[in-house]
Amino acid sequence: MEASPLIGPDTMPLYLRLADRIEEDLRQGDGSDGARLPSERQLADRYEASRVTIRAALGELRERGIVVSLPARGWAIAAAPRPRGAGTDGRVLGFTDLAHQRGLTMHSRVLSTEVRPATVREAELLRTVAGADLFEMRRLRYLNDLVIAVEHNRLPLAVAPALAGTDFSRRSLYEVLREASPKQQPHYADYSVEARNATAEELIQLEITGPVPILSATQLTFNQEAVPIELTVQAYRGDRYTFRASITD
Repeated sequence: MEASPLIGPDTMPLYLRLADRIEEDLRQGDGSDGARLPSERQLADRYEASRVTIRAALGELRERGIVVSLPARGWAIAAAPRPRGAGTDGRVLGFTDLAHQRGLTMHSRVLSTEVRPATVREAELLRTVAGADLFEMRRLRYLNDLVIAVEHNRLPLAVAPALAGTDFSRRSLYEVLREASPKQQPHYADYSVEARNATAEELIQLEITGPVPILSATQLTFNQEAVPIELTVQAYRGDRYTFRASITD
């Protein structure tokens, strides 16, 4: 596992930057499930960080399911990190691409768009500076004229300045990103989904009578250089959406 020191200014906490660096090194290396990691002292030397920071980074990786702690024996790889995608063929696909892939008719109704300063938390997740221009959009998503989801997208405006002037009732977000630069094409994503009760606003937007559960999905999308470019939260009607995943060893 090769490593380089963590240098340069960054608003993200050091332990999170270190966790990202270790995960990326594991992703690019030949680590296999169950393989032991170097000791905390060795990791501290390798990444030129304190052991306190190393422990915090390893704790973060444990929360991500990347490593496990072995009592009195250090740390080991829980599962070899590999790119994650939302498409059936492993690619990260947007709502429009997925609809076309399944032969469905899709359209959107844009509820709001704005450019505003990024919050501290948004800056941490998207690895930008707090206060940097952030493009924010909320849309209703329809398949075959049935409302499926409320979608909330946030992207650093620097990723694609054309975002601010695009009519997203007609255009695909990922299409605009691909046109902006080959480097900004979505490459992989961290995706989580949970069941929760719909808010009063979501009940109206999704045209459902509550209280009923919905599926809430959060996706952090990365480009080919492992830089986060988009944070999306989607609220799906539970009776019109099925989440399916293939699980391998």
